[in-house]
Amino acid sequence: MLHFRQRGLANVYTVTTTVGAVLVLLLIGELDAFVPLIDLAATVNLVPYCLAVVVGMVASAGYLRENAQSLSHMRTGVALAIAFRQTAFVAACIFAFMFAAKDRSVSRVFLAIYLIGLFGGLTVALMYLPNYLAGLFFGQKSRLPTLFIGSVSNLEDLDTWIRQRGHLGIDPVGFLDDNEQSRADRVVAPHLGSVADLPRVLAQKRIGQVILLEWLEDAAAIDGLIECCDREGVRFLIHNNYGARFARTLIPIEEGGRHFLALQQEPLEDPIHRGIKRLLDLLIALPVVIFVLPPITVVVAVMQALQAPGPVLFVRPRGGQNRREFSMFKFRSMKVHNEDISRQATANDNRTFPFGRIMRKTSIDELPQFINVVLGQMSVVGPRPHLPEHDTEFSRVESSYYMRSLVKPGITGLAQVRGYRGEITDPEKLERRVYWDLYYVNHWSPWLDIFIILKTGWQVVRPPETAY
Repeated sequence: MLHFRQRGLANVYTVTTTVGAVLVLLLIGELDAFVPLIDLAATVNLVPYCLAVVVGMVASAGYLRENAQSLSHMRTGVALAIAFRQTAFVAACIFAFMFAAKDRSVSRVFLAIYLIGLFGGLTVALMYLPNYLAGLFFGQKSRLPTLFIGSVSNLEDLDTWIRQRGHLGIDPVGFLDDNEQSRADRVVAPHLGSVADLPRVLAQKRIGQVILLEWLEDAAAIDGLIECCDREGVRFLIHNNYGARFARTLIPIEEGGRHFLALQQEPLEDPIHRGIKRLLDLLIALPVVIFVLPPITVVVAVMQALQAPGPVLFVRPRGGQNRREFSMFKFRSMKVHNEDISRQATANDNRTFPFGRIMRKTSIDELPQFINVVLGQMSVVGPRPHLPEHDTEFSRVESSYYMRSLVKPGITGLAQVRGYRGEITDPEKLERRVYWDLYYVNHWSPWLDIFIILKTGWQVVRPPETAY
């Protein structure tokens, strides 16, 4: 039920803001007579542009639904990101119509004023409108008195979740537990008795929903609770606490009529998603390989010949997708003869020649990896590949390390733009790097790739301290 309330709130919000976006367009058009700067042609027809706005708002609704869980407590940064995405979709639809219809009657200043106003209005709406709509639809008449069954510790684990669902009508009435209570004053609902008191509490408190805080091994006991709730017409939910029990996030999946709990979502298992990512890779890698790499190679070869003669490229095996090794290309940044080519590069490494330090600092040494991207061995964005011996070493420290290999390795990655770049000096750095790599595996989207690429571009201009 709460899932449908949350989804319904997101849908109502989308409809409301779409209507508002169309009305604002028409309102600015009416101001043409009073604001000379707008300068609309007398023959302009705004109806097709209204339809373009509707298409853009509806097309961007998917990202809003993905963030529906945070609608009631939207952070400013998230609100700005969603509003920008919605505005970008609307702008793309408007300009696509203008191009297709070859319409030059609409003032560019008018469109600029509208899009800037739309971005500001959507940002403000995200901060305040969802709570207003929730109060309108899930107010006093739609409150959902909720009773919890289970221990205080399990109820404490849901404390934040309960408080953040108040806008959906959840009203914590109390909890039942057979054990002696010592911390009942620390939770969001009072202790109302033992589990045997369920029929009495349901009748006295007019409960609308019962949540069992953990799965019970006694199936007959659960059947008894469900039967009791059914007799009173009360909804019954079981909190899936397996994730907390195993310290993992478990994802419910339905496949062929069977239900499973998975540890990864893996959006890149969708062939369409893989195709989109491959297209993005080629759009970036091919121009680099054809136009950028040849002149850079000449410069690098000259500087290497002057400072550290030897081969231009450094080719070493790396761990790839599904733990398959491949040969990764880099511009050589170290002297040909060094004592340990498997040792990680460190700050002020004496194996690196002067121009090699500049290449590593600015990531120029990584440019040949675009050849690996064209060959399909790597992606522009993904977990950074390591030497096979480092993979083995790291997997002993971090048990989930090899889960990174579910996707292609990348020239840059989410861990790198989050600050985890360069030498891995302690288990905590490895743990955080693996965390962000696995976050990427589970939450990939074209927009996340674009964000990482733009962030990497900025780091090339302003290299972090870990770039050496």
